[in-house]
Amino acid sequence: MAKKKAFVLRVNPEMMEVLEKWAQDEFRSINGQIEFLLNNALVKAGRKKKSNNSTK
Repeated sequence: MAKKKAFVLRVNPEMMEVLEKWAQDEFRSINGQIEFLLNNALVKAGRKKKSNNSTK
């Protein structure tokens, strides 16, 4: 498994509630959901090539 770097992310309570619900709906952890969204945004912006792991 690739090494991951930890960092602090501050979000407002309303955004956190929405992210928690979205993550639950897609059977992901909050961390997994945020990572999934960031990865998709990077691919869409052309900053990262799509990989087999990008859909997880």
